[in-house]
Amino acid sequence: MNNPHPHLPANGKRTPISTYRLQVNENFPFSAAEEVLPYLVELGVTDVYLAPILQAAPGSLHGYDVVDHTHISAQLGGLDAFKKFADRAHELGLHVIVDIVPNHMAVPTPVWHNKAMWSVLKHGAKSGYANWFDVDIDSPILMPVLGKRIGQVLADQEIQLAKMVVPTEPQYGEQWVLTYYEHVFPVAKGTESLPLSVLIERQHYRLAHWKVADEELNYRRFFDVGTLAGLRVEQEEVFQATHALILDLVQTGYIDGLRVDHPDGLANPTEYFKRLHEATGGQWIVAEKILEGDEELPSNWPVAGTTGYDTAWRLHALLTDPAGAMPLGAIMQNIAGDSPSSLPAIIREAKAQIIDTSLAAEVRRVGTLIWQICQEDIRLRDYTFRSLIDCLRELVIEFDRYRAYVGAFEPVSDATRAVVEGAAERARTRLDHDLDDAMDVIVALVLGDEVGSAGLDVSDERRREVMVRFQQICGAVQAKGVEDTAFYRWTHMTSLNEVGSTPEVFSIDIDRFHAFESKLQSNWAATMTCGTTHDTKRGEDVRARISLLSQRSKDWASLLNEMRALSREYRPANINGRAENLMWQTIVGTWGTTDRITADRLSRYLTKAIREQKEWTSWTGPDERLEKDFLEYACTIIGDPQIIELLNEWCESNTDLLRSVILSMKALQLTLPGVADVYQGTEITATSLVDPDNRRPVNFTELSQILDKVFTSSPQSLDEEKMLITASLLRLRRDMPSVFVSKDSGYQALPTSSGHCVAFARTLSGDPRVVTVATRRKAALDEIGGWDEVSVVLPDGKWQDVFTSEVFAGGAAAATDLLDTFPVAVLKKIEES
Repeated sequence: MNNPHPHLPANGKRTPISTYRLQVNENFPFSAAEEVLPYLVELGVTDVYLAPILQAAPGSLHGYDVVDHTHISAQLGGLDAFKKFADRAHELGLHVIVDIVPNHMAVPTPVWHNKAMWSVLKHGAKSGYANWFDVDIDSPILMPVLGKRIGQVLADQEIQLAKMVVPTEPQYGEQWVLTYYEHVFPVAKGTESLPLSVLIERQHYRLAHWKVADEELNYRRFFDVGTLAGLRVEQEEVFQATHALILDLVQTGYIDGLRVDHPDGLANPTEYFKRLHEATGGQWIVAEKILEGDEELPSNWPVAGTTGYDTAWRLHALLTDPAGAMPLGAIMQNIAGDSPSSLPAIIREAKAQIIDTSLAAEVRRVGTLIWQICQEDIRLRDYTFRSLIDCLRELVIEFDRYRAYVGAFEPVSDATRAVVEGAAERARTRLDHDLDDAMDVIVALVLGDEVGSAGLDVSDERRREVMVRFQQICGAVQAKGVEDTAFYRWTHMTSLNEVGSTPEVFSIDIDRFHAFESKLQSNWAATMTCGTTHDTKRGEDVRARISLLSQRSKDWASLLNEMRALSREYRPANINGRAENLMWQTIVGTWGTTDRITADRLSRYLTKAIREQKEWTSWTGPDERLEKDFLEYACTIIGDPQIIELLNEWCESNTDLLRSVILSMKALQLTLPGVADVYQGTEITATSLVDPDNRRPVNFTELSQILDKVFTSSPQSLDEEKMLITASLLRLRRDMPSVFVSKDSGYQALPTSSGHCVAFARTLSGDPRVVTVATRRKAALDEIGGWDEVSVVLPDGKWQDVFTSEVFAGGAAAATDLLDTFPVAVLKKIEES
């Protein structure tokens, strides 16, 4: 009999039931995390899920900028402290999941913190690390760190030749280095006596003005971040060296599972996961894979699933009222000037801007490879560089996902071929017909098809490189163009603009939701589900508050008009409409009774948001005067007594609606198929925005006190109710693991007589064991008089609500009874003795 769940861990390997994400950093090291473990046990968590733990760049508070794969971060406490943490977790019955970063390493300041990169800069092709980085090792590696052009820097004598003991190479004693303010670079042996300008020219790297990076950078970056250099982890030697410590901790039992950061940046994600799967003996591994729309995770990846964005956006869309789409679209058009149908154009414009600016070097690199291939083939050499670049640019813009999955000269699936050829067809509509055959050549090269005189020349490394680099550049452009640009410009309802979301889909119906969850259960039973992560643009509760605009769109329009009128006297005359609409939604989304947004937090968030918009200001060209006017406007608004009163009234009038969304969203996420993740602090309400706001310290002492209280007395606040829901369901999962994550667990949609109620059963070997019933679109429900005759058909047997202990019989049950105390009910089947 075939295993219906091929993506579960191997026999004998740990399968998590729930995870709790801890953002370990120098302010919250392993010793502090260890103190939190007893609380997590009481909460009901089964697995602790840590941010990256390897040695990161100086000052890193997130850990994704690794500089040394052979050491656990000293700032976190080092190897001994990690082992002590893991031992304590295991003693308490918890297991340990660790985030790893295979795609890139940091180019830190000073560079010597990264011993491998320092060696490559020092020795070039002769370095023992020469094949580590995705770089043209035969050309000087561009180091775009200068604040001015090199000629002016030399004239001002800002680059100095000096001697020092490099901390990562103490065995060599003092050695010659070049210094430029806080930057330090190695000096190639035998060049130290040359005149400074000549010496600089003789190095294996090229010091350059920072603006040169976008056009001439010759190493693959993480998206467009010049301080993160791509690794060639597809090389066996590099894989072994960069994974040795983590794999040792896996094999010795300290690490029980892995989360893999951004696999789409790798040369061959499929082969990487096969290698990692084998090296860990089939351990639970999830991939941070962003799936666009109805895209599915490649079935040949030997992983348990994704990190949960695919579930998160559908859950939000399920609870969003489609009736709000047109009124909110009218608001957007009035303030920002964008029509509800303009998102595709905004995405296209943003991707084009990224291709022509921050990722121009990467696109030109791929285009040059294609042109070189054509120039050496008599059948292809009439295709000009310009024509090929124009076609490549349009193809990448029209590519609607992070990447296709094409192996070098391996059979291409029909689905993958359809994705690439579909993008090409859309691109052709924007090009002259004379370029159709040039597009055909590019598509053939991308797919590994026969083309030109050489036909299918498997010996041509450049053809292999085109296939790999095209896929890598698509992911970078998608991330930077869509999520980090278009999503900051599109303001229809900003809670739709989430990592992995599809904002053009304003809401989804229950049938579509059930169909997705059923398919997920069948194919990816141990995937991860999430509400908030370290990468989400807004925390789950901020998204919930903003989603209320869909349920009360007309009231929001009135409130917004009133607040804009009150703030007109101090409103900047030249304010950007998109920035303004984003600002108002951010304010209402963070206007909580607890953890309310402060002027400082709002300023820091809006600074990031408007610079990511890349329209009237940006990171590389900030308009400080306009930024100052805008930020002062926003901060004055949240300090204006009249507007504060209006916002407080809005919150008070929406108390029940917000409660319905927040508690339903949490309960659904914790009972749907997959391993349920809880991001630190989200067991109560929070107003966290994009990083670094979502990495604020968590008061675990307060959380522990709330947890103790909710099981001894009735909850008195939304925070306490959310804690009760979260802890009750985490404990339920821990007590019934096979029902939630196993080869025998299942998902069954349950009949309801109203679209305002969503219900499903979690089954074990086909037998319903847990039932979830949740409210959706409560405002519209209230308008028609509430639950009235609405019923839910419960499976046979007796069912006890895990929150209230109330018992219900199988068959038609009145929604008004099920949802009398909370807007969501989770029922556990009572076993007959």
